[in-house]
Amino acid sequence: MKRLFKFLSMVLVVLVLLVICCGGYFAYGFVDAITAADDLKTKADSIIATGLDGSSLGEERYRQLLMVQDPQFEHHNGVDITTPGAGVTTISQSLAKRLGFEKFTPGIGKIKQTGYALGLESQLSKEQIMALWLDTLEMGQGPNGWVTGFHRMSEASYGSPPSVIREDQFFTLLAVLIAPGRYKIGSEDEALSNRVERIRRLVYGECVPIDNSDVWLEGCR
Repeated sequence: MKRLFKFLSMVLVVLVLLVICCGGYFAYGFVDAITAADDLKTKADSIIATGLDGSSLGEERYRQLLMVQDPQFEHHNGVDITTPGAGVTTISQSLAKRLGFEKFTPGIGKIKQTGYALGLESQLSKEQIMALWLDTLEMGQGPNGWVTGFHRMSEASYGSPPSVIREDQFFTLLAVLIAPGRYKIGSEDEALSNRVERIRRLVYGECVPIDNSDVWLEGCR
C-alpha cells in the first residue's frame, strides 16, 4: 500500500509539473505575440494600404477562401476544433506558426502556437491577421522558384491579382495551400486537379466535409 501511495504521489507530481510547464509555454507564446504586436500592426497596415489584403480578393472569393481554410475565422478567438473541414489549425494559428518560431516542432510546439494565436487575436484585427497570413503563405514552386505570398503566387503563375484570374485558377491557389511542397501550379498533376475539383464542389454546396479533421475534403470525393 505504501509503495502504491508513493507511486501515485510521483505520478501526481509529474502531472502537476507537466501542467505547469505547458501553461508556461502557452503563456510564453501569448506574451511573445503581444510584445510583437505593434510591429505586426504596422506591417499589416502597410500590406492593407498596398491592396494585398483579404478585401482585395473581392467579397465572393474572400468567402470562398474562408470556406476552404477556416470557415469560422471571423467568429472564433484563434481556436476552432469543431467546424467540419477546418482542421485543428486556424488561420491565426497558421500565422502564429510562421511568426512565433524559428523552427516549429510539432507536438509541444502546438501549445506555444496556440498561445501566440490568442495573443494575436487579442491585439490585432481580423483584417490585420488576414493580411499578414496572406503575405506570409508558403505557396510552393512558381515559374521562377519558390514563392511566398498568396498575391505574389497569383501574379507569378497567372500574371494577374487573385481577384481577376479565372475561377479554376483561384481554386488552384487555394488547393496548393494544404501541401505547397507537394503540389506545383502549372504541372500535370492529377492529385492537384482532384483537390481543385473537391474545392469547387465544396464552394458550390455540392458536398460537405466529413468532420473537423477532413481538411483533405474526403467528403467531397
